[in-house]
Amino acid sequence: MPELDKTYTPAEVEARWYQRWLDDKCFEADPARVSAARPAYSIVIPPPNVTGILTLGHVLNNTIQDILARRARMLGKEVLWLPGTDHAGIATQNVVEKTLKKQGVIKHRDDLGREALVAKIWEWKEKHGGIIIEQLKKLGASCDWSRERFTFDDDYNACVMRVFVDLYKKGLIYRGKRMVNWCPSSLTALSDEEVVMKPQNAIMYHFKVEVVEEPGTWLTIATTRPEVIPGDTAIAVNPKDERYTHLIGKHVRRPLPVENQELLPIIADEHVDFTFGTGVLKVTPAHDKADFEIGQRHSLPVIDVMQPNGILNDLAGKDLAGMERFAARKRAAELLTEIGSLVKEEPYQNNLGFSERADVPIESRLSEQWFLKYPSVKEARECVEGSARVPRAESGVPPDSVPVAADPTDQPATETQKAAGASTMRFHPDRWAKTYDHWMTGLQDWCISRQVWWGHRIPVWSKEADYLRMACAELHALESEGFDLDEIKAKNLETGKEWTGSELLEIEDASDASVVGRFRLSLCGLFDAKQASVLEKNVGFTQDPDVLDTWFSSWLWPFATMGWPEKTATLKAFYPTTDLVTGPDIIFFWVARMIMAGFEWMGELPFKNVYFTGIIRDKQGRKMSKSLGNSPDPLELIASFSADALRFGIMRSAPLGQDICFDEKNVELGRNFCTKLWNAARFRQMQGGETETEISAALLSSDDKWILLRLNTAIAEVTAALEDYRFSDATATLYRFFWSEYCDWYIEASKAVLQGTDDKRKANTLAVIDFVLSNTLRLFHPFMPFITEELWHGMAFNADLPADQGGNSIMFAKWPKPLDADELAYFGILPEDEKTANDKYEAVNLGRGLKSTFNINKRVRFVLKPSQELPAHEIEVLRILLNAEPLDVDAAFSPTQGTPSALTPLGTLFLPLDGLIDVEAERARIGKEVAKVESELEKVTAKLADEKFTSKVPQKVLDEHQQRKTDWQEKLAKLKEMMSALG
Repeated sequence: MPELDKTYTPAEVEARWYQRWLDDKCFEADPARVSAARPAYSIVIPPPNVTGILTLGHVLNNTIQDILARRARMLGKEVLWLPGTDHAGIATQNVVEKTLKKQGVIKHRDDLGREALVAKIWEWKEKHGGIIIEQLKKLGASCDWSRERFTFDDDYNACVMRVFVDLYKKGLIYRGKRMVNWCPSSLTALSDEEVVMKPQNAIMYHFKVEVVEEPGTWLTIATTRPEVIPGDTAIAVNPKDERYTHLIGKHVRRPLPVENQELLPIIADEHVDFTFGTGVLKVTPAHDKADFEIGQRHSLPVIDVMQPNGILNDLAGKDLAGMERFAARKRAAELLTEIGSLVKEEPYQNNLGFSERADVPIESRLSEQWFLKYPSVKEARECVEGSARVPRAESGVPPDSVPVAADPTDQPATETQKAAGASTMRFHPDRWAKTYDHWMTGLQDWCISRQVWWGHRIPVWSKEADYLRMACAELHALESEGFDLDEIKAKNLETGKEWTGSELLEIEDASDASVVGRFRLSLCGLFDAKQASVLEKNVGFTQDPDVLDTWFSSWLWPFATMGWPEKTATLKAFYPTTDLVTGPDIIFFWVARMIMAGFEWMGELPFKNVYFTGIIRDKQGRKMSKSLGNSPDPLELIASFSADALRFGIMRSAPLGQDICFDEKNVELGRNFCTKLWNAARFRQMQGGETETEISAALLSSDDKWILLRLNTAIAEVTAALEDYRFSDATATLYRFFWSEYCDWYIEASKAVLQGTDDKRKANTLAVIDFVLSNTLRLFHPFMPFITEELWHGMAFNADLPADQGGNSIMFAKWPKPLDADELAYFGILPEDEKTANDKYEAVNLGRGLKSTFNINKRVRFVLKPSQELPAHEIEVLRILLNAEPLDVDAAFSPTQGTPSALTPLGTLFLPLDGLIDVEAERARIGKEVAKVESELEKVTAKLADEKFTSKVPQKVLDEHQQRKTDWQEKLAKLKEMMSALG
């Protein structure tokens, strides 16, 4: 075998091996290879935004996916890890618009127009959109890059359009005016996931209004938004609030606009919290979601006083019209003061929603949007194992903005489902199943439209017509152009009544002149460019300007990436996928929607397991973010420590489903671990001899048997941990086994043989070392792919293996299995063999403790008074591990008085101190320590005896002081024992 370099150079190794893996197509999946003997394993990458760059969150998520994929290959499965990126509509358009504005190309997107801006975005995407993909490769991600997908690929776009049309024809998509999250900067509706709540120091404005029917009776109202008072259409109180029940049905005069102080009714609504503030609520249906719902219940008028860009309109009144919303807030407070309505202003801290991408406060806005009634809800709820049914009242705040009735089919059906043999899905950790069910219980219709230009444009064409006959004439014209009207759905958006195209023709043929008015005819279909041109140029239809919410494309990701709607070989082999790794913050926005889409179009769940990662936080518990400056660059960490070190370090600190407290020291520990692994391999090479020879059972020492048993335990523990998605437990086992059990104990113990003269025993010990190292590298490979591949070849462990079983790459080597009962019997390994070695190692630990007590860090003489007969080999191992010079074994040893000793499983171990230490100096040092400990013990004892102290402090504090007293007592006893040993 070629000699390993003295030091490991990760940068060179990582680049060389990753290119080798790509050249050899190690990551590419072939559905033709899938069989009962080679089952499929598949996982789709949560597509990062095309604007993205590698973060620690990506490192965590993709390292977990890579661990799962690499281990599946070692288990003999055909693995597809399908990668790709998301077009990220709002985020990408924002990035490009900001860039163009900074370059002075535009002041507003309208300066370029839709087609030109989209072209600019494509240019940006081609230049910058693949950055994160290249960064994932540096991490070692073993994705099938030949199948890389983009949510704006032509065939993927066709899937999105097909799904929209299908849902439209099923009556699940409709257009309506509803309350949505609105970004005044990006001028688009937002999902709740795109809104970030931030604490704000606001002002609570208290103003008064007079009850018209009771002059002199005033109501005080508190608001943080006086600028929208012109949009108030009622004053609400709780019907159970005795202070105001006599006023229900009466009126107040709205103070703004000053020139239009309309009368507002005082209404009763249980939404009002009469324990908060004054218990009187102003109702502004056009500018608050809760107020909108109150308005719906009481049929209140809706007055929108703000333009989409946050500028107040004419309905706000002459004093506020044309003002930016926050400037208008100050002016509104001034106006209230001028008319004597403002009572007071007081500081108030609240949480305000900000647009995630534009970083401006959002508005609750009444807007005409496209909405979707979710499909396959019942199946999606029931498939999650452990999902708990909860009443709607307990389900928390629902995720979107349009209230709908509960699903009539929403009944517990778990037993029925199981009886029918339906598939189930498991969440890891399983506590998220209840959260999932909470979300699914409180479903609201999904606002799927966005008012940006970068995205999947809604495939609906509309035209207004003055009479039904004219609308039918348009349909006749389409029919003459070859359109299949039975496949086109026509909707009259004025009345909400829906007809198919053929039914409209029948109405015209019946000369139903009573159906007249102004109509907006909308057609939805899968039209190609030629058909779209006919619609627009020949018939005068216009395509809807909105694009679909980014999530509307990504909810199809598990199957649209595999060739759906065609029944491709990839889809047949790899769907449903095996695992999904994602964050719990998108459990509804992505996970739940993918499950619903899977049932709706594939008839089954999209994945069998979902692993939810935790949030990465700094040592202070803060979430990592660029704004806080507490998030290190993963590429810099890779450059400093290596990709393997970063992967191992982050997984070591990532317990199942819990937040991760990131500490660079864990990455440094990962680097040290790589060094340890490298040096252990070099140590083996330096011993010479043949590699991986047969192990002779007759020549196994107790240490050999011990390490084989510890290896068995490690294999079992790591395997079980990975099967349960307990990645940090797996790394803890690997660390313990390799660093402590193998390097610190076994390798040191093996020197008794390796430094000896028995060549047969030496060869056998090297065979054990090779066996352990070969298994260890395979256990480590999913976590640390680069160094394990380099050592696999460097140690020539691949030499005699078939190409597809480890000969070309360790990633196809078989996953280790513990020795079975027959193998253990063949080697003569018994459970008590582990105890024999453990007794020896315990004796060593006790001996090292004696040296530590007296600050001795050099080779010294030990004397063992044995309690049993010990073979010469075992004595030599003890000597080496104790670093003893010499180790005397003397059953008749009679120590001088005070000689330090320890009772071990092998007998009494003595440490004669003659000539080792300056007795007087050591006695003086210990004396000082005794005085200090006695002082501290006296203090804590006095406190515990003080009733004034013990009667006031909490029990926790008393327990701490009692433990402190115990600790000082134990330390004092030890020091006195040391003093006694000095004579």
